[in-house]
Amino acid sequence: MDFGAVVQTNPPAARTVGLAKLSEQYGFDYFWTFDSHLLWQEPYVIYSQILAETNKIKVGPMVTNPATRDWTVTASVYATLNEMYGNRTICGIGRGDSAVRVTNGAPTTLKTLRESIHVIRELANSRSVEYNGATLQFPWSKGSSLDLWVAAYGPLALKLTGEVGDGFILQCGDIDIAKWMIATVRKAAENVGRDPDEIAFCVAAPMYIGDDWEHMRDQCRWFGGMVGNHVADIVAKYGESSDVPEALTSYIKDREGYDYNEHGRAGNSHTSFVPDDIVDRFCVLGTAEQHIEKLKQYAEIGVTQFAGYLQHDNKEETLRVYGETVMPALRDHITAKA
Repeated sequence: MDFGAVVQTNPPAARTVGLAKLSEQYGFDYFWTFDSHLLWQEPYVIYSQILAETNKIKVGPMVTNPATRDWTVTASVYATLNEMYGNRTICGIGRGDSAVRVTNGAPTTLKTLRESIHVIRELANSRSVEYNGATLQFPWSKGSSLDLWVAAYGPLALKLTGEVGDGFILQCGDIDIAKWMIATVRKAAENVGRDPDEIAFCVAAPMYIGDDWEHMRDQCRWFGGMVGNHVADIVAKYGESSDVPEALTSYIKDREGYDYNEHGRAGNSHTSFVPDDIVDRFCVLGTAEQHIEKLKQYAEIGVTQFAGYLQHDNKEETLRVYGETVMPALRDHITAKA
């Protein structure tokens, strides 16, 4: 299993760069950030600095969207970073949430998402593509490599992910929900003749090392509110009787609203509707041993990466314990002498 750390690009940017460097020092494979240009600093500028000051870790957004950036510009950024730093980028993409809603916009259609994935993938992999009636290609790009991982919850979005995604990002750490969604994506891939084993499956959820459960829950309750935004969209589209597991849809019944000015922040004022049991199920909390136990369950259902959100007051210690204890327990063990 691979491991990633996820942060918001709050100022100062040097703090984000420092966390990325620390993540690499402790053995993390990926460093992800939010991408919401009004709420936080521009991530791609920061990625360039991270890549310049690290050696192996891959960087990318969790997640970008097709609405706030021209697709060819997005592809150009990735191809440029790959030329400069050697194919160390990854693109998480979805229909759009905070980046579009803060500007009174709306998530894109799945058709638009599908088209954007194709255009970005072809250009960022140094290939030509048809776009707006023209055949386009970066004449300066050679050997660039970029995978696009799709963030999804609803049935049709999961179907799209299986059909075109290089990976699937599930922003929810519930074991039963993850099992159902991974199976749904795999089935969609098989239905179009793809090998589902070639798709990466990433579970993203807050990770907090500690033993004070009340404090940990309060630090991570924001996540249930963030997930609730997407769940509310699903319920509005499909109703409560959709194929989406009830465990994902039932808890939002008392949801009254959402303030994007506090999006993803610990201790925000609009997530009191999220009960403790949802926090426990959706997040990865507790001692190192409790983290290892839950991560092993992820591995058993096909998760290939766990990406842990660090929007809390215990960032460095959580990274340290993961590097020294948690991740080694999930890695393949090789002996020097048989």
